[in-house]
Amino acid sequence: MKPRITTLTEKKLMGYRQSMNYASYNPVSLWQRFMPLKKEIKNTVTADLYSLQQFPVGFWQKFSPDAEFEKWVAVEVTDFDIIPENMETLIIPGGWYAVFDYRGDGSDASSFFESIFSNWIPDSAYVVDDRPHFEILGSKYKKGDPNSEEEVWIPIRLKNL
Repeated sequence: MKPRITTLTEKKLMGYRQSMNYASYNPVSLWQRFMPLKKEIKNTVTADLYSLQQFPVGFWQKFSPDAEFEKWVAVEVTDFDIIPENMETLIIPGGWYAVFDYRGDGSDASSFFESIFSNWIPDSAYVVDDRPHFEILGSKYKKGDPNSEEEVWIPIRLKNL
């Protein structure tokens, strides 16, 4: 598991959000609400979909599956000039990210993420930063397909020495 380290420039997203936790994690209704209405967003940058988690400060220091966070489903937009009814906006601040390529149908996603947070992060020169985590579901993403591909973006900063 070797990510690429990249600097993200600020991104503007538009979509829907919902409070949830990992104990009862189920973003399906959020996606079902968003997908039929995403065509109302006229100023998209690409066709890529963003599956984003915005965690409260300190979420990863004292992880609990019952801790609440915001789950977003969104697309990147050029600006916030026109916002379809009931949609919300989010700005992802720029900064360093570790980008992991994930391939599979999602059935092993929990072990994939566990490996990142239990192995890669502790063994690296980085710690998790308090910025949004997200997955980019691009043209190679095929829900439930073992050959599906997506990018997993984890915000990082250097460890304090």
